[in-house]
Amino acid sequence: MNEHLVGDLSVIGLKGSEQFIAKVDAYLREWRGEDSFIITPELVRFATGEGKCVLHQSVRGHDIYIIADVFNWGATYKMYGREVNMCPDEHFADLKRIIGAIMGKARRVTVIMPMLYEGRQDRRTLRESLDCSMMLKELVAMGVSNILTFDVHDSRVQNAIPNTGFDNIRTTYQMIKALLRNAKDLELDKDHLMVISPDEGGISRCMYLATMLKVELGTFYKRRDYSTVVDGKNPIVEHKFLGSDVHGHDLVIVDDMIASGQSVLEIADQLKQMGARKIYVYTSFGLFTNGLDKFDEAYRIGNIDKVFTTNLIYRMPELAQREWYVEVDLTKYIALFIDTLNRDETISQLLDPADRINNFISRWEEEKRQQKLIG
Repeated sequence: MNEHLVGDLSVIGLKGSEQFIAKVDAYLREWRGEDSFIITPELVRFATGEGKCVLHQSVRGHDIYIIADVFNWGATYKMYGREVNMCPDEHFADLKRIIGAIMGKARRVTVIMPMLYEGRQDRRTLRESLDCSMMLKELVAMGVSNILTFDVHDSRVQNAIPNTGFDNIRTTYQMIKALLRNAKDLELDKDHLMVISPDEGGISRCMYLATMLKVELGTFYKRRDYSTVVDGKNPIVEHKFLGSDVHGHDLVIVDDMIASGQSVLEIADQLKQMGARKIYVYTSFGLFTNGLDKFDEAYRIGNIDKVFTTNLIYRMPELAQREWYVEVDLTKYIALFIDTLNRDETISQLLDPADRINNFISRWEEEKRQQKLIG
């Protein structure tokens, strides 16, 4: 193994990510037999809401990895005597404060931003801002060398920084493991299972999964009312299904995020009316901006069986109490990326998990065959 390190390894997290980076750090300490790699910044907030970052230890020559969950609304601060939940803008400002406190003294700074800040504002319609592109350019201008993100809404946004490292990481391997471990009666063939994309924008993500599972792919076309804007977007008038017969099939609906959840629940209801057997939803990021009540009701009436999301971003504590919810842990995966990059080794095999997926499926199918023989 190449033991050449880019620099002394340091891991920093934004406010609210303490438990997540502690798990990442535990893997790194286990593999390397060293003390903690975590640097804890002091993110100060004044009564007006203004802030600053103070680092209490030297980072000169370090290879720094900043894990930035900018969607952690569970983190709070006091402003004018009131407790205020942090929004993505405030987390992004804290990220820039951390980079500013490093003052260019680190050998390299890598930002791991699981859900890309302003990732849905990636292309222009009429006169509007291109927030995601501006964010990426700002980070690069501040000295960030690499940006790692997961299941980005549209990976073409990396064109804004063509000369900077930008890696879009799939969560497919971990999701498949979670699905097969929690859906005991699943049959992995095209006569029993089908992958569903909720819209045309997510087809490539679903094509990869369907290819790995060797099953068919179906998709929905979203017809929108472009004469109206509700909550910053054009409302969906109709979901039209494009694909083969789903009757009697187990279905996996795959998306990058659940925001309000309205779209995925409407699709699940439509698929159930078309004769689907069990419906599993998995998405990298579970925001649940409108709460959990509608998902509770969908589970109660049998429209959904399980919802899988990663722990890459903040999850409301109530999620853990839901029978329909499964959390998919990505801390080891992130630790692998950090360990590999710090050793200045290739991450190609980590970015393409096809071999690991095939090996896991083979082991799962063999275990299932043995159980049938025993039974």
